[in-house]
Formats: sequence, structure tokens, C-alpha cells
Amino acid sequence: MAKVTVSQKHCTVNPLKMSQPIGAALAFMGVEGSMPLLHGSQGCTSFGLVLFVRHFREAIPMQTTAMNEVATVLGGFDNIEQAIVNIANRTDPGIIGICTTGVSEIKGDDTNGFLKQFRANHPELGHIALVAVSTPDFQGAFQDGWAAAVTRMVEELVEVPIMETRFSRRVNVLPGCHLSPGDIDELRDIFEAFNLDPLFLPDLSGSLDGHIPPAFTPTTLGGISLEHIRKMGSACWTVAIGEQMRGAAITLEHRTGVPFKLFDRLTGLAANDDLIGFLSQISGLPVPRKIRRQRSQLVDAMLDGHFYFGGKKVAVAAEPDLLATLTHWLHEMGCEIQAAVTTTASPLLKDIPTDEVLIGDLEDFELRAARADLIVTHSHGRQAAERLGIPFFRVGIPVFDRLGAGHQVTVGYRGTRDLIFTIGNLFLADNHEPTPATWLPPAQEANFLVSLHVS
Repeated sequence: MAKVTVSQKHCTVNPLKMSQPIGAALAFMGVEGSMPLLHGSQGCTSFGLVLFVRHFREAIPMQTTAMNEVATVLGGFDNIEQAIVNIANRTDPGIIGICTTGVSEIKGDDTNGFLKQFRANHPELGHIALVAVSTPDFQGAFQDGWAAAVTRMVEELVEVPIMETRFSRRVNVLPGCHLSPGDIDELRDIFEAFNLDPLFLPDLSGSLDGHIPPAFTPTTLGGISLEHIRKMGSACWTVAIGEQMRGAAITLEHRTGVPFKLFDRLTGLAANDDLIGFLSQISGLPVPRKIRRQRSQLVDAMLDGHFYFGGKKVAVAAEPDLLATLTHWLHEMGCEIQAAVTTTASPLLKDIPTDEVLIGDLEDFELRAARADLIVTHSHGRQAAERLGIPFFRVGIPVFDRLGAGHQVTVGYRGTRDLIFTIGNLFLADNHEPTPATWLPPAQEANFLVSLHVS
């Protein structure tokens, strides 16, 4: 069992985590015709906008209530009202997702109360769905905001079925924020192979998968429709992927009676065997031949790759669900987890296959990653990898110095197979020439680590 500790530094150096509001905003982008609205200053929205544009390399719909000093003191209702009216007149969205920020949370704005007052003042805009979610950016992290937004959408948008009617082929899927649009596409293929009809909430594969739309739209140009969200109460099962989605799955079950099955991860042989077995059970169909072949290919890839993974020391820094996914899979491939750093608390952390999991930043990560054979984190870890002279695998959000981040696939038999090849090739390409962190005597190595900390 891993010991979970929290960094006690007085400031964050080279942050690993991202805030709740942009996690919630990304969740709203998985809904068709959506416009995320951050209730805070313009800078909060600008940061998230730039981050998503660099990662997905697409036009990103995101607006702000542009709170200033006066609004922060007196309250932000006028800003919310004006923002919603302007968005409605200019973009005609189907849904506006209002995400609070540190400014509005510290002020104590009653955002839900504001929306009730707005509805009374503007009945002509009753056709636009308004969902407010509390996402203070001074606590929690990216995946907490995503999870909170999905839970609020379930509470506000999913209709309670009048009759106990279940569609035997319909399955709700609640993917965590650690799944890319490519991952969701892969999962859709897997579910449809069992003749199931999956409804993904959110569905980034439709909105941020990099396709060219026939015409420009100022809102999201794909994703799950509001009509399909409302019908999620008539599904036969809900599949939640990642511990972060447990709350949303429980909320959906309590609201509609749809039972759920939670999968901590879908990377690795045993994890996917569990998923495929479950889908075969609920569909009543045998495992399709193409799925069996994919499994056989993965087993062969594991046999080919284990020579290069065995005994390797790997340092991983990521959101809790992604950290758990990668560390467990690497451990199964024979790697030693030298360092594990994450952003926020999670029940999964104690089961990470290492001695310690630190809730910290990339400076903490760099100090612990010295002498590793591989560094795994998002693009902000590139400087640490360069200084340490260690191969670097980019994963998560943001990845802005490589193309195709949105199409990276790490789930299913095929995704796991390709992940073995990608990381195995990094090990093969590394000539293992000694770096300062690997050949210095212990006393000098301590000085080297101190110099890293200072720089």
C-alpha cells in the first residue's frame, strides 16, 4: 500500500495540476451546441482557452462573465445575466455551462439563485439549458471539475422515466477526463461490436476529434445531444470509467434506477478482459472474432515487449485516474515505479504500486525522477526530461509540442498494444549513455539534486 503525502512547500514551482473550472469547461464541450461560461475574470477564461487551443489545435468555444473589481464586491448577477443574453443572441447555444472560479467562490455568489432570477427575467430564453457547477480553482484539480460538471448535467438534464422502460441495447458511458477523443472512439467500436448502443456523457469524440465541419459554428460542433442526455434514464446499464465518475454514476442510478458498473482503468490485459466479459454478459452475445484477435495481438505484443520493460524505472506524474492507469499497467509490464506524483486526493492513490504517492508539482517530480529510465507526464515536464537526460513520454492534458494528442489511444486491447510499442520503442531508442544523475558518486549526486532544486 502506497503512502500518500502532500508537498509542504510554501509555493508551487512548475505546476502539474490544472484548475477545476477548465476541467468542468472541457466536460461541457462534450455536449452538442454547448458554450462553457466561466464566472470570473477574463484572465481565468483566457488561460483555459489558450491551453485547450494548444492541446487540441481546434477552435475552442468558451466565454467569460468578465467580473471586475466592482462586480467582485457587489456580486456578479448582472455579469451573468449580460453574458447569457449576449451568448444567446450571438451564438444560439443549446446549453450554457456556468463554471464558477476563485473570484466568484470567494465572494460567495449564489450562482443557482442567480439562474432562478434570470429565468424569471428572461422567459424568452427558456429553450436554452442552463447548468451551473461549483468549481473553485483554489481547491481540487482538473478531474474534480470534470466530475462535478458531469454530475450536475445528470442532475439537471437527465429525465426521470415515467414508466419502468429499459432499452436492452442502450448503455450509458461516463468517461473520465483522462480519456481522449480517440479513446472514446475506440470504446464506441468495442461497445458496438456487441450490438450495444452507447451514449457517452461527455462525448469529446464528436466535438474535439479534429474533423472539419461543413460550416462554422460558434458553439461545440458535435458531442452528445441534449435529447440523448435526457434519455439516459432508459438505458439498461451505466458504465463509468475512472474513480472520478463514481459520483455521477451513483447520481444517475439514484435518479433513474439505472445500475452502474465502474472500471478503474481500461489499459492492460486483465482490465480489458473484465470489460469484454461484462459486455458479453449484458449483451448476451459471444465475444466477436475481431475482439478475440485484438486480444491475441496484445498478448503477442506483451511477449515481444516485456524484454524491454522488465526492470525499467519509470517516473509518472498525472491526474489520479490517469496515474493509476499508467502505473498499474507499467507495473504489470515489469517496470518499477520510481516516482508517482499527482494533483489531488483520490481513493485510488493508496493502491498505486509504489512506496509513496506525492500530491505535488513538477519540481517535486523532477527531484524524484533522477536516475529513472523514463519520464511520463504532460508537456510541461519536457524541461525536467531535458535536464535529466531521460526519455520522455507525453500523455494527458496539455500536450502542445506534439501533433495528434486528441487521437492518442490507450484503452482497449488495441490501445494497450500500441502503447506497448510506443513506450517500448522509447526504451529501444535510448542508448543508455550515463547521465550525471546515474554515474555521480552519492555525495556528488546529492549536490547535483540540490542544484536541480535551485535551478
